[in-house]
Amino acid sequence: MSGTQDHAHSSHDSSHHDEAHEGPIRTPKQLAWAVFFAFVVPVIVIVLLASYVSSENKPAAGSDAMDDKAVAMRIQPVGSSEVKDVSDVASLATGEKVFQAQCSACHATGAVGAPKFGDAAAWAPRIKTGFDALLHSALQGKGNMAPQGGGDFSDFEVARAVVYMANHGGASFEEPKAPAAAASAASN
Repeated sequence: MSGTQDHAHSSHDSSHHDEAHEGPIRTPKQLAWAVFFAFVVPVIVIVLLASYVSSENKPAAGSDAMDDKAVAMRIQPVGSSEVKDVSDVASLATGEKVFQAQCSACHATGAVGAPKFGDAAAWAPRIKTGFDALLHSALQGKGNMAPQGGGDFSDFEVARAVVYMANHGGASFEEPKAPAAAASAASN
């Protein structure tokens, strides 16, 4: 009986052994289809992804996307410069107007450590440094104060505002001289 069990056991092992090496592909036709889909499906997926990524609106024939004005708007610089004509001193803002428009936000209230307008005690140590030092601080910025040079007002207008604020804080600075272009225009 032991001989029949060994034979039955060995035939069972060999049939189990054959099944372990079989996979889902049993014929050459199935192998051909598997190889075909292994290459075609990734290629199709890549093509679809590439077309999805590059599917932004492109200018079509007859559109104005390529005319000179549209191109100039797309490539314009982020910032721009404005050249002001300072030949007419009367057209420039006074120190009071510059103070009200630009400086009063901090100097009227004393915000972020700014000396309050008209506070002689707060202005005294700053006035001792002189007009040039005050103007330099106003144009280049100091502490919490941002640079005002090249802003909405010309350097000459900022200088007028510095004199206006310092004189109300106890200084006796003279009104700044007009720029050279304005001085030569005024003498004509």
